[in-house]
Amino acid sequence: MLLTIIVFALMLSVLVLIHELGHFATAKFFKIKVEEFGFGFPPKLFGKKRGETEYTFNALPIGGFVKLYGEDEAGSGKVSKSKKVSKDLHRAFFAKPAWQRIIVVTAGVVMNFLLAVIIATYLLSTQGIPKDTQTVIVSEVDENTPAQIAGIKEGDIIKSVDSRTITDTKTLIATTNERKGEEVSMVIVRGDKEIPVSLIPRENPPEGQGAMGIAIDQNIIVQKYPFPISILYATKQAAQDSILVVKGFLDVIKTLVTSLTVPEGVAGPVGMAQLTGEFVQIGPNAVLALVYMLSLSLAVLNILPIPALDGGRLMFILFEVVTRRKVNPKYEAYAHMVGIVLLLAFLAFISFKDVGRIISGESILPY
Repeated sequence: MLLTIIVFALMLSVLVLIHELGHFATAKFFKIKVEEFGFGFPPKLFGKKRGETEYTFNALPIGGFVKLYGEDEAGSGKVSKSKKVSKDLHRAFFAKPAWQRIIVVTAGVVMNFLLAVIIATYLLSTQGIPKDTQTVIVSEVDENTPAQIAGIKEGDIIKSVDSRTITDTKTLIATTNERKGEEVSMVIVRGDKEIPVSLIPRENPPEGQGAMGIAIDQNIIVQKYPFPISILYATKQAAQDSILVVKGFLDVIKTLVTSLTVPEGVAGPVGMAQLTGEFVQIGPNAVLALVYMLSLSLAVLNILPIPALDGGRLMFILFEVVTRRKVNPKYEAYAHMVGIVLLLAFLAFISFKDVGRIISGESILPY
């Protein structure tokens, strides 16, 4: 339990700090005044000010934020109420060109995506990734069966049956079941040789055996990619997984709206803590894979055009670019406030289910 808490806290800290560091670094680069760098959401527990920035630790450890001067007061006139404020007017977020604001707003997403790519690069280089070769391999041959009599051996790959190419176990089973009691011609691959064999699938095999008398598996190999080629494959994998994250999120929203239920496999902060414990038991690389998926999910979900998230802020900036007019800051603030409320309600709803799952002893993993 203690190890799980430590690992979960470290994971959360890394994901949040990497994300907010993107906003912080780009804001500093463009000389925007950073008023606060917060870990977690208010209420504030404690903080320490260094230079012009206050670094705070807040009560709700489910995210973080960087408070930029002039971010929530664009065009409101509040920035000119004092000499001190007027002095920093040129450093206000809203005073910067739109392209700089876009970079600052999206920097956290980019950092999370890059973290996911770095982790995927490491895993692809050192551990590899399971790859379906679209072939079927013989994992076991029973005694005194058509397969043994025909000379089929463990480790053989079944290439074809009666000229029908075999790419998966379902196709092989269906094909042999269609030809029970009839002679079939097969081509098997052993090493670098292709060997033709013939046999008659049994119509009534003994219990626990198939028509041919073999056990089969989809032939999966572990593919490793050398560095730096692994960077390209990692980026491609992260992009593909990003699309899956978006589809999964849309499915969750659809299910919530239509049935007021949370789909299986969806977890909030409480569930992620439970899931972390299960991955810790599997091993370090499993934890890294979890961090990869969490970092990628954080990047993708944050860029969606939802108020209170980075994508919501980006949406208002793009509106300004297209229409050449700023959104009334009061309305933008209301939109972000509603977004935060909905986000917290969503997390609370999922966490309620997480607690029920933990109490009942269920796992998030599909086993």
